[in-house]
Amino acid sequence: MNKIAVFLTASVLAASTVWASGHGWSYESTHWGGVCDSGQQQSPIDITNAQSANLPPISFDYKDSTLKLVDNGHTLQAIYAPGSGITVDGKRYELLQFHFHKPSEEKVNGQASDMVIHLVHKAADGKLAVVAVLLKQGAANPVVEKLWSHWPQGSKETEFKETINASQLLPDASNRGYFTFAGSLTTPPCTEGLTWFVLKTAQSISPEQLVRFSKSYPNNARPTQPINTRVIKVSSF
Repeated sequence: MNKIAVFLTASVLAASTVWASGHGWSYESTHWGGVCDSGQQQSPIDITNAQSANLPPISFDYKDSTLKLVDNGHTLQAIYAPGSGITVDGKRYELLQFHFHKPSEEKVNGQASDMVIHLVHKAADGKLAVVAVLLKQGAANPVVEKLWSHWPQGSKETEFKETINASQLLPDASNRGYFTFAGSLTTPPCTEGLTWFVLKTAQSISPEQLVRFSKSYPNNARPTQPINTRVIKVSSF
């Protein structure tokens, strides 16, 4: 991994690494202080009253990758190899990692999904973008099945040497419409200035896969936050 990739990965993962080591937050008490309690563009939100807009498609450029799987005390996180990313309206964001929440942190018109995957990206200017893939109970998810079978034990991290492609986590290319809005990290330090892309089409996860995640994390979703003056847009496709 080159020096730039190491820096980008470390900067985004720093919050989860520090806070997971016992520095004072949990999902049982979600008043986390600082911008988490005072910010005006906090995530997640209940997506309501979205305005239809002529938004550009998200161009996904995800390549095959081995992973480092980390059980960080708050979720299962998969650190991705450099070289994959998304481009939106001419701006590229590199994929750094993805992780899971149960139930989904985002709601759509008051309804949460069974789980959600957050794919975290970073642009050259330091701006973050998160693609959220909602998961609803149904057929087994092949990628999730592979990840769950390599869940870290003991050391809380493991190398996943079998390659996967993060595009396998997404709806097919004809169903990648999305909601978008300004927001924040959903864990401390709750940094604002993120762009969120919540895909409209959910993917499936089996009851057995939900049970396995629940054994470690029965509820690792931050409650929805006030929308305040934010505008939520939804793609016309």
